[in-house]
Amino acid sequence: MAAGRGTVYSGTKFAVKAISEGLRMETAKDNIRVTTLYPGAVESELKYGSSDPEASAGIQAFYKEYEIPADSVARAIAYAIEQPEDVAINEITLRPTKQEF
Repeated sequence: MAAGRGTVYSGTKFAVKAISEGLRMETAKDNIRVTTLYPGAVESELKYGSSDPEASAGIQAFYKEYEIPADSVARAIAYAIEQPEDVAINEITLRPTKQEF
């Protein structure tokens, strides 16, 4: 889903999906697994990255309401890694439960 005022950011996320899927197809024969993680709002320094004061205030307010601990993402990554060799978790979408979009 494209985010308003975030066209380039959204475009990079679609590119990640395409590249990851291509990589998965290219490396499957070598028994290499590729997992793409799509996290929602995660507690990090990202919320302080905008130089636009209005955007920065909106991002920080959003994160204050929705962010989840980085440990939650780490557990999802561990889950993908810990699967048997014949199982690939190709995608994980991880969002705060109360995040509506």
